[in-house]
Amino acid sequence: MPEAVHHSAALAHQFDDLEQQKEASTLGMWVFLVTEVLFFGGLFLVYTVYRTLYPREFAASSRELVVWAGTINTFVLITSSLTMALAVHAAQLGRRRTVLIFLALTMLLGSVFLGIKAFEYYKEFAEHHVPGAGFEFSEPHYAQHAQIFFSLYFLMTGLHALHMIIGLGIMAVMVWWTASGIVTEEYYSPIEISGLYWHFVDIVWIFLFPLLYLIGRHLH
Repeated sequence: MPEAVHHSAALAHQFDDLEQQKEASTLGMWVFLVTEVLFFGGLFLVYTVYRTLYPREFAASSRELVVWAGTINTFVLITSSLTMALAVHAAQLGRRRTVLIFLALTMLLGSVFLGIKAFEYYKEFAEHHVPGAGFEFSEPHYAQHAQIFFSLYFLMTGLHALHMIIGLGIMAVMVWWTASGIVTEEYYSPIEISGLYWHFVDIVWIFLFPLLYLIGRHLH
């Protein structure tokens, strides 16, 4: 029996069996996600410090953001986490077609998120809210510190969008592996591990949305 396990096409040569390979891959993803938490955590800390120093300027800047777009994107990503979880469940049951459907839905929702975010960026560009020589703000006395807000806004949401694009690439590989039969009822860990990454990206947005769009925006 052990010999048969070694002949699995999905088993890398350095592992004894698929279970050991799954445990190593899962640990690797968790270690990677811990480094990502530290990375985004540093950005959140910088944002919090500046928001504490300049609460009125940051509140005025926050009011310039498109809240309805951020709200829709929040629901889009929450839904994409659901479809990703359903894809994992289907993979565990060996339902290849269902896995493909839910992976495709996850990718579609991720693309919708990026499309709405592109609309927001275009709006900020059109209103000259991109930090730099051409920066303009409706309340000139807040302009200097408003640039700090928008610098952090573009940095944080831009990095999040980059992670989303990478996630779409990972999902595309999962679609290919599932369609080609690499992902099976016995070897579904790639879908599970990809789901961990996708959920992490969604969770980051859950923190970004209130921090940038909601908290303190009514302060005058």
